[in-house]
Amino acid sequence: VYAFLFIMKNPLIIDFYDLTVTQLMNDHLWDIPIIEKNEDIINILNILSARHHIWVINTKKKKELIGVITEHDMLATLSPKNFSPYVFGVPDIRSLQYGTVKTAEDLMSTKVITCEPDEKVIDILKRMKKFQLRRLPVVKNKKLIGEITLHRLIQKYYKATQYHSLNEEG
Repeated sequence: VYAFLFIMKNPLIIDFYDLTVTQLMNDHLWDIPIIEKNEDIINILNILSARHHIWVINTKKKKELIGVITEHDMLATLSPKNFSPYVFGVPDIRSLQYGTVKTAEDLMSTKVITCEPDEKVIDILKRMKKFQLRRLPVVKNKKLIGEITLHRLIQKYYKATQYHSLNEEG
């Protein structure tokens, strides 16, 4: 009940929730970390030294999103492996130590949580919270067309509190 009353007293948040991903996403693909699945580990390390993630696509021509590489994936790969003889389930064998990682495809996570351009901000915020994510790739017909980040959402809402229109670019 309290949350409902707060929303009713804050029309700005209602308008913000109603925006679409298209209105807020970064669609400048040259500014988004994207690599092909056969990219080598040296380029991955180079990109991750400056960015927190990399979207992995099948080819630059098709731009079909097939995975993501995060700093957490790199931690799993960089850290030493001590394989126990008593392992239950499938162990994570991604390792620079044992040479099992050579390309983006070897390192990437394939279970990528995505969003579509026509989705509402309220829905992607719920998804980000549920899966504890700070960024989502924007996909249309399996093709990567941009990304939406929590940072960008915060910036947009802050600007709106400073009397800027929610529909302004930037």
